Amino acid sequence: MSTERHDPDRVLHLDPAGPLVSTSDDTSDLIGDAWANARDTVAVPVARLDPRFFDLASGFAGAVAQKFVNYRIRLAVVGDVTAYESASRAFRDWVRESNRGDHVWFVADEAALAERLRG
Repeated sequence: MSTERHDPDRVLHLDPAGPLVSTSDDTSDLIGDAWANARDTVAVPVARLDPRFFDLASGFAGAVAQKFVNYRIRLAVVGDVTAYESASRAFRDWVRESNRGDHVWFVADEAALAERLRG
């Protein structure tokens, strides 16, 4: 896990009640919003992610994550993913490995994200 400090004011927080992120265009729109608002992290609630995101075999999560990495915007998935981790060893392993890095984070809630950003 990175000990680098990050600016919590540079996070684009998505409202949990909005539309699903379910296409490549949706991902591009989020990245564009982050760039337009000088944000380096996009916090996406679990409820906003298409269920395909949690099925690694679909390839959707990898495509989303890769696009964020390519544009150097961090993706923070905010919320409880334990049911998905229980259902898939591959997903559980991806969450663990992602959280060791600095590009894709899985955090339980906004408080955990703020703590992670503080380093």
